[in-house]
Amino acid sequence: MAAGAASAQSVVGQTPNDPPTPVKDNSMLKPPPGARVALVEWEDLECPACAHAFPFVHQAMSHYHIPLVRYDFLIPGHIWSPQAAVFARYLQDKVSPELATDYRRQVFASQYRIASADDLNAFTRQFMTAQHKEMPFVVDPTGQFKREVEADSELGTKLGLIHTPTIFVVTAKHWIEVADVDKLYTAIDEAEASVGQAAPATVHHTTVAHKH
Repeated sequence: MAAGAASAQSVVGQTPNDPPTPVKDNSMLKPPPGARVALVEWEDLECPACAHAFPFVHQAMSHYHIPLVRYDFLIPGHIWSPQAAVFARYLQDKVSPELATDYRRQVFASQYRIASADDLNAFTRQFMTAQHKEMPFVVDPTGQFKREVEADSELGTKLGLIHTPTIFVVTAKHWIEVADVDKLYTAIDEAEASVGQAAPATVHHTTVAHKH
């Protein structure tokens, strides 16, 4: 395992049919600078389980005032999630992180009516219009955002990811995989107790898209 990252693991909410992630490289399982406890999540925008987890994760982030480090992980066979992730990365990098988070939220809520890349494009144009933003004719002319998304997926593979969402509560020395989002608060309480968390950290109410 990589040096300088969390070195111990536990799991909450595990079921016999949902084995823990066989972590191969834990170097990305650590809080960002300024935080003692953080959430780390891999998600796919076409994944119904990710849609279910999204409000739990963001409510916990707000309730506990801890940062979220979010990675994209593309599920083979999902036909429109790669482009959705590129749109989200465009908003994250070129418009605002808050708008990117809202886009992800609305994509998850609208999965039932997005069945193709054309549906996604129409949805995204409507989203941009509602936000009084102009959608570029070419969102990713250099391929930068596609490379960022693919690099996230490669990190997930390096970690040993086997499903989405994969959610961890992390400290500098420990990580807890949350197999059931109903147990998310339990995991955060355990993590905060382990570091003696008292005062709010300096990185609060923050969603961090992994930067390469």
